[in-house]
Amino acid sequence: MIYCSNPSSHFKTYQSEIESSVLSVIRSDNYILGKEVLALEQHFANYIGVSCAIGVANGTDAIEIALKALEIGPGDEVITVSHTAVATVAAIESTGAKAVLVDIEPEFYTLDVSQLEEVFTNRTKAIIAVHIYGQSADLEFIDDFCKKKNIFLIEDVSQAHGAKFKGKHLGSIGKVGCFSCYPTKNLGAIGDAGLITTDDINLDKRIRMIREYGWENRISQIPGRNSRLDEIQAAILKVKLKYLDLDNQRRRELALKFSKSLTSLPLKLPKLRPEGQHVFHQFVVQVEHRKEFIDHLIKRGIHPGIHYPVPIHLQPAYNERISIASDMSITEKVAHKIISLPVYPGLTKKEINSIISAISDFF
Repeated sequence: MIYCSNPSSHFKTYQSEIESSVLSVIRSDNYILGKEVLALEQHFANYIGVSCAIGVANGTDAIEIALKALEIGPGDEVITVSHTAVATVAAIESTGAKAVLVDIEPEFYTLDVSQLEEVFTNRTKAIIAVHIYGQSADLEFIDDFCKKKNIFLIEDVSQAHGAKFKGKHLGSIGKVGCFSCYPTKNLGAIGDAGLITTDDINLDKRIRMIREYGWENRISQIPGRNSRLDEIQAAILKVKLKYLDLDNQRRRELALKFSKSLTSLPLKLPKLRPEGQHVFHQFVVQVEHRKEFIDHLIKRGIHPGIHYPVPIHLQPAYNERISIASDMSITEKVAHKIISLPVYPGLTKKEINSIISAISDFF
């Protein structure tokens, strides 16, 4: 079977290093927020190109804590997209703020900047730019808009570890960057984990306080919570971070192979943003007759994914709780056509050829 993602294959690639690091943690006497977390934070900050990185329990917490550290909460609004993981909106709602959702660009699946002025109000405090599938949103426009309106730019980089926009790593351009390190991500733990990046040392301090009960010298100075990153996950991520660029290059090579092999078929293939560098967390195509296409692939032992089948503004938990732009047609249209093909670094040459062959045979 060939699955859309395969975290265990990634573990096996670096198995000896990961097992050695985990064993070292187990034999130590420090399992939470210790030297492994500190080292990961330092290495990740250096890699992204910021002064501060903070480890938290998961990517949803990363967004929620970042918003709270920016003092965004009840009565405030945060603009983002409907075509994203539910986590993005769930994190906004966890602060008490209201999510305001806009449509996406048809070519890149990222935030449609032409709708920002329409949904902006005097309650808008931030925009969360979701860098979906492995490449950047239009950060130049969004950053300029945020500066003009005096609001915060938050980058959701959960699907784009290592990607760049105009030569800068994503997570270093906005006020704060939020990363999920769920096992399937380009930089994935073996369990839940998350990271927050910023160049603001005062914000760094607030984030560190909020992730652990608002403590300063173990006295709660501000409202906080428990979102600590454990030493085992930090040790695993520290190993994998060394190979992130290599793994991302492998993803790009696979994506190029797919694009060249499938270009003559009636599929809409991924388009690359000229100012960015894609890291292909997902290789997303659009296809007519999607159910038949998926059924065909499954019969051939290939299990693609759909990211995401139902826009957030159409899901029962949110459809009466959020505001949306006047036109969500692209989001609603692509939800019926998109498919995520396997593109993880552990794919073998035989598996790659099997995927290409199966797709070609369908047409």
